[in-house]
Amino acid sequence: MFWTIVGIILLCLLGLLAVLGLIAVILKPSSVYSNKPEQKNPFEGKKVIFVEDENDKENADGVRGHLEAAGDSQPRRGLYISFWKRVLDIILSFGGLVILSPVFLFLSLWIIFDDPGPVLFTQKRLGRNKQFFKLHKFRSMKMSTPHDKPTHMLDNPQQYITRAGRFIRKHSLDELPQIWDIFIGNMSVIGPRPGLWNQDLLTSERDRYGANDVKPGLTGWAQINGRDELEIPVKAKLDGDYVKNIGFKMDCKCFLGSIGVFKGDKSVVEGGTGEMKKKEKRE
Repeated sequence: MFWTIVGIILLCLLGLLAVLGLIAVILKPSSVYSNKPEQKNPFEGKKVIFVEDENDKENADGVRGHLEAAGDSQPRRGLYISFWKRVLDIILSFGGLVILSPVFLFLSLWIIFDDPGPVLFTQKRLGRNKQFFKLHKFRSMKMSTPHDKPTHMLDNPQQYITRAGRFIRKHSLDELPQIWDIFIGNMSVIGPRPGLWNQDLLTSERDRYGANDVKPGLTGWAQINGRDELEIPVKAKLDGDYVKNIGFKMDCKCFLGSIGVFKGDKSVVEGGTGEMKKKEKRE
């Protein structure tokens, strides 16, 4: 009787995995803007440098300038990166989607009751080899929040955060939908956090260390060593250290070091580096 029940559960899980896998295959092209060529990154597959220019608009890093191509990138390869890491990502993300489904349901209902509107929102982020992709998060901002400005450019962004949003941000629960981004193949469980599409300085700094040549992660080496408190060059160097030492042992170290984040992470700065620079100017 026991093994019969186990067999039925395994068959159900395999069936669910097949269904989700099919959905992932169908949605993958639109998640990387294959259906919208005008949204794709012109620097995809290129090494870049950051050129300061006061005539440019301030980007998400709080600086003025733009990127220029400086050659072709060379994505990291190897058996662990190309095969085993992806296998682990599929197993862990599928398990996460199944086990955390009650949490997803609870948070979704709380978000809707707190401030009616979409449960999720998407952001254009930088993936492996600088490919743009749609990153998913639980919505933590009110529907009345200006949609034409990034968070770090809002005056007092705290006023736009919902009650549910304060809780899920404090405990990093807004990141949970990225488990789907891992399952679909745009992210990995462990890797450099995906930068915003207009974080040009961070992108160029990471290029110095090859950190843009691997999939971004739900958490990573820089995440457990300072997160938003880090200056961009330091954050990029830590991401580079991860890439240099990438492997099962390093991924386990990052994973175990990230567990405490859900208790409450004080290293998160609203608006990220751009907001930090605004505070520095005010001081």
